[in-house]
Amino acid sequence: MKILLTVLSIMIAMPAFAATCSVDIEGNDMMQFNIKEITISKSCADFTVNLKHTGKLAQNIMGHNWVLTKTPDLMAVSTDATAAGLPNNYVKPGDTRVIASTKVIGGGETDSVTFSTSALTVGGDYTYFCSFPAHVALMKGIVKVTE
Repeated sequence: MKILLTVLSIMIAMPAFAATCSVDIEGNDMMQFNIKEITISKSCADFTVNLKHTGKLAQNIMGHNWVLTKTPDLMAVSTDATAAGLPNNYVKPGDTRVIASTKVIGGGETDSVTFSTSALTVGGDYTYFCSFPAHVALMKGIVKVTE
């Protein structure tokens, strides 16, 4: 009976250990994200990033987006993003180095992106950043992929 109760207790608690397959992240007028690290479980088939701009400045002045790439590709993707311009949300169209990205948003706006985790590997080296010109210097963080 004691073993049965233990097994039942574990089964009841299991949903509490389920992976969280989304994150809420904020960017502000001081060119800062409020989170520096995101953990994605491979048990999530898809992952959603909900971006909120908590500042007041317009997207053409202090816009923010969220872009995910492999860390070695970061600077080249950022350079190409600047050339792509605001009409392309500062992401080069068709750039296969970009794993996921939101649109550029201004103060008080939100955007979300949902992407498949199938291209991510446990222990891989990933960085997220804002690709608005020059924001990458301050607005970036790491993504860890776990089992």
